[in-house]
Amino acid sequence: RRFLHGHKITATLNQAFDSVLQHCADREETWINPTLHANYTALNEMGCCHSLEVWDDGALLGGVFGIAIGGVFCGESMFSRRTNGSKAALAFLTTHLRNCGFALFDTQFITDHLQTLGALEISRAQYRSRLAEALALPATITAQPLPDVHNVLQRRTQTS
Repeated sequence: RRFLHGHKITATLNQAFDSVLQHCADREETWINPTLHANYTALNEMGCCHSLEVWDDGALLGGVFGIAIGGVFCGESMFSRRTNGSKAALAFLTTHLRNCGFALFDTQFITDHLQTLGALEISRAQYRSRLAEALALPATITAQPLPDVHNVLQRRTQTS
């Protein structure tokens, strides 16, 4: 919250897909090899793979990419060029996915970092049930405009 309040953070969808992919692969050890890079790019061109980029006053701060099928978003990787870049990307993405009717964000595995952002590990049976329901949803990642910082922060402070 403090970070988002203190910066001019904006988000875009698929505006820097290749840059996000490159930054996600730019690690000492990476699983994103040239073949996977080409495959993700082809899926992006088909409208199945998407990136969300966050910018701080025009500079790329961080991003995340993944595959969308029905109401399921499978996060593949994320990166941060500065502290809190990937956290900001996930905050925007989770708000946007909810606004667009997505019901499941699959992070593939749980990490301490993801847990601090609200990720929960569920049983295989729960996952399969939620996956089946979410796959049947007519969600589209472009159904709504991306939220602004105010809407991201408001969603995170509301209680029910």
